[in-house]
Amino acid sequence: MTNTTLEASRTSARHDSTHLNFARVVRSEWIKLRTLRSTQWSFVIFVLLTVGFGLLMSATLDPMAEQAVDAESQKSFTVMVATLGVNFTQLVAAVLGVLIISGEYTTGMIRSTFTAVPRRLPALFAKALVLAVATFIVSLVSIVATALVTMPILASKGIEGQLLDGEVVRALLGGAGYLTLIALLAFTFGAILRNSAGGLATVLGLLLVVPTVLSILSSITQTIWIQNLSVLLPSSAGSQMYAVGSNPLGGGAPIDSGAQAVWTLDATQGFLVLLAWVVVLLIAAAALVKRRDA
Repeated sequence: MTNTTLEASRTSARHDSTHLNFARVVRSEWIKLRTLRSTQWSFVIFVLLTVGFGLLMSATLDPMAEQAVDAESQKSFTVMVATLGVNFTQLVAAVLGVLIISGEYTTGMIRSTFTAVPRRLPALFAKALVLAVATFIVSLVSIVATALVTMPILASKGIEGQLLDGEVVRALLGGAGYLTLIALLAFTFGAILRNSAGGLATVLGLLLVVPTVLSILSSITQTIWIQNLSVLLPSSAGSQMYAVGSNPLGGGAPIDSGAQAVWTLDATQGFLVLLAWVVVLLIAAAALVKRRDA
């Protein structure tokens, strides 16, 4: 009788495992994501902040010149207005990225998840995939919607939208891509630390505190390696993904670096640096999820 029961259990386990594929795991994680109230509110805040700050900036924007704005500056103004909210929605993306994984550890639901997906890594990667796709779509829709609704306001000030320009399209896609990678970066910290407070403190410190500290140190010491280190931070490198030309409103004078060169990144290099952060930390998270108890 016992042997029959054990054999039936093994047969049932083998039968279940044949029906457990990555597509099913992704579908399960998608259901979790879209039914969470915190996710719904996060994406609503995404849209409101992006469109709201875009409208505010376009309404108060002054090109500071009575003469016509040149084509390059018009593109820069268009992108700057559409992506101004990225500076704020990146914090929402970071919070969402941490909570989507750390919340399951807090509630204990992660045990059920890993029971259903014993190999664990498919569940981790499915969470990351669902988070990335949802964040990219919502971010892109928010940014494009902001560009569209602010076009008439900018046109009244002599600034044409030029939304079909290749460089503008690249920058708008880059803004959505940046927010997606920030959400994934936060997700890796949540998976590594398995604690919401710790994950949020780490990712927000990396995005907000570390750049400020390095900026102060570089201004005081004029040390080139500190300036170069700042360039490689996620927020600094990622900001190049949605930059177009120079800031039309002007900026501070560059720090004199003498004979040594301070690194500068273009959009592609900035994307690769931020992607490297995500990939390295995701590998570390995968290794820890595989080895540690739930």
